[in-house]
Amino acid sequence: MGLFSFLTQEIAIDLGTANTLIIHNDKVVVDEPSIVAVDRMTGQVIAVGKRAMQMHGKTHENIKTIRPLRDGVIADFHAAEHMIRGMIKMIHPEKRLFTPSLKMVICIPSGITEVEKRAVRDSAEHAGGKEVYLIHEPMAAAIGIGIDVEEPIGNMIIDIGGGTSEIAVIALGGIVCDKSIRIAGDEFTSDIEEYMRRQHNILIGERSAERVKIEVGSAMIEIDNPPPDYAVHGRDLMTGVPKEIYVSYVEIAHALDKSVAKIEEAIMNALEMTPPELSADIFRTGIYLAGGGSMLRGLDKRISLKTKLPVHIAEDPLRAVARGTGIALKNIERFPFLMK
Repeated sequence: MGLFSFLTQEIAIDLGTANTLIIHNDKVVVDEPSIVAVDRMTGQVIAVGKRAMQMHGKTHENIKTIRPLRDGVIADFHAAEHMIRGMIKMIHPEKRLFTPSLKMVICIPSGITEVEKRAVRDSAEHAGGKEVYLIHEPMAAAIGIGIDVEEPIGNMIIDIGGGTSEIAVIALGGIVCDKSIRIAGDEFTSDIEEYMRRQHNILIGERSAERVKIEVGSAMIEIDNPPPDYAVHGRDLMTGVPKEIYVSYVEIAHALDKSVAKIEEAIMNALEMTPPELSADIFRTGIYLAGGGSMLRGLDKRISLKTKLPVHIAEDPLRAVARGTGIALKNIERFPFLMK
């Protein structure tokens, strides 16, 4: 520890479409939904994270909730900056004499454009970042799972987040081939909303659809330990009156089938692009799943049946990317693939 180390604060940020996690001193200190609530009249940010999420879908005309990230990239620059700033404040809620300069590592989707990359860096710098490094999500996920990314061995990582599914083959500290598709957790949620409207004539909000996905979401019709039917509340489209219906995991498996099939197709494309020597490695090591979307019941089994390869789910898949970003922060000198 240097004499002036207290003047610099090192943080790793997993800036996700659905959730943002911040790691400081090897611990997850912030784990909040990526959402802000703004006063329409003054433009001031009223709430960030969990408090803003409680308002989502329940606001009056003077308040609006914004999700600054869409499909893994910043869609609302102003809101993203306020969200990052608000979440950094959560690390030390007490008042401080001075604000330390920030050294950050932020993870980004692998299919991101230069303009989108610039937006992430600018948002971080406006929020107080003096040194900002970027790392690709699949690389961070691989490090977080515990894979030695610098070995000359091919590993396939699939990170299914809120906005994007990242599929990458990693060897020698770099991404050999990658496929990034904008079908992930958010798409599953909107599939459920659409299914409820079409099949049951009931209108449900984003938060309710998210709950359905967690409680009875499934990628297959036949799974071990099926969950019990779940009660869904919404508005009847015929009468306009609130109504309750019960849905089973089989129904939700049908609702999500198209989106899961698109993810499978992207995995097959990535496998086709893989050089033969790395394909031989993947046959031995299998496929690693990370991200919140990988917790969908039966998804690992379905991918395994499609690819005929073993599929391993990371332990605590929600935090695998954040863990990897935290490790990269500690070893900035060791990892040449971090982008300044």
